[in-house]
Amino acid sequence: MRPRDTTPESQAVQLEVYRRLGATGRAHLAARLSADTRQLTRAGIRSRHPAYTEAEVDGALRRILYGDDLFRRAWPGCPLLAP
Repeated sequence: MRPRDTTPESQAVQLEVYRRLGATGRAHLAARLSADTRQLTRAGIRSRHPAYTEAEVDGALRRILYGDDLFRRAWPGCPLLAP
C-alpha cells in the first residue's frame, strides 16, 4: 500500500533502494530506525516529565513499548509512570 503523500514514482525508487540494500542492509536500517525512534520517544518523555530520573524514563518507555498489562507482569514492583 502506497502512502498518500508518496507518488508512485517515488515509491518505486524507494523500493528499488531497499532491494539494493539486501537483507542485511534492510535489517541494519530497521535496527537504526528502531533505535532512533526509542531515542525520540525518550526525548519526548523527558520533555513532558523533566523531573524523571533515567530509571523513570526507562520505565515510562517500557510502558509505551509493552503496554500496561505486560509491564505490570514483567516489572511488578515498578510504578506505572505517565509516559
